[in-house]
Amino acid sequence: MIIAILGATRGMGRALARAAAARGDQLILLGRELDELQRSAADLTVRAAGAPAVASISCDLATPAGFGPALDAAWAVHGRVDAVVVTAGLFGTQDALEADLELAARLLTINLTHTVIFCEEARRRLIAQGGGRLCVFSSVAGDRGRKPVGIYGASKAGLSHYLESLDHKYRADGLITLTVKPGFVKTGMTAGLKPPPFAGEPDGVARDVLRALDAGRPVLYTPAMWGLVMAVIRRLPRFIMRRVGF
Repeated sequence: MIIAILGATRGMGRALARAAAARGDQLILLGRELDELQRSAADLTVRAAGAPAVASISCDLATPAGFGPALDAAWAVHGRVDAVVVTAGLFGTQDALEADLELAARLLTINLTHTVIFCEEARRRLIAQGGGRLCVFSSVAGDRGRKPVGIYGASKAGLSHYLESLDHKYRADGLITLTVKPGFVKTGMTAGLKPPPFAGEPDGVARDVLRALDAGRPVLYTPAMWGLVMAVIRRLPRFIMRRVGF
């Protein structure tokens, strides 16, 4: 596949890009730090021996005016894009977000409003070419209101709601939407937080995502244990949720 990835220079996005390059996919990297993008592109070009050079395109999720031009540039590389993947986003602990409402507003804007607008730009282009895949990283934090992730979880709840609606509305038109809901994964984003017993690794998430993308699945919980965990949490009554700290 020809895959354009927004957010491939660190964490789960980097692992996904490396796994895709290793299996022969042609990659286009989008992100706000062009120097870092170019270094990642050079690394991936080496890993994908014999494949075309990996392209890098500037695109800042904080600047919606640049979304359309960046995606146009991505399409121009090979003449089409088979899959657009969005792993970029912000994270903040509940305490930090409650203490800094400007940070909270920025997180909510980027994780929800701007991500939706980026996806709308991608959706239009994918449908115009006859179809394609849109894979977006949301989070298990959006499945249920919980004490430690109230604000961050709200941004992901809205994003998951939007992505589900895309799948309902446009799958018949050839748009295959995959909502990725990672649980706790050991990345720079979660550094300093105590991992649960079933915390995942970026490489494992990458393998799960590629399998789900190939299969045309609408939703992926990764690591898989989180699907079971969240099935239980979604069913807990509120009086229990008020008493527990997770």
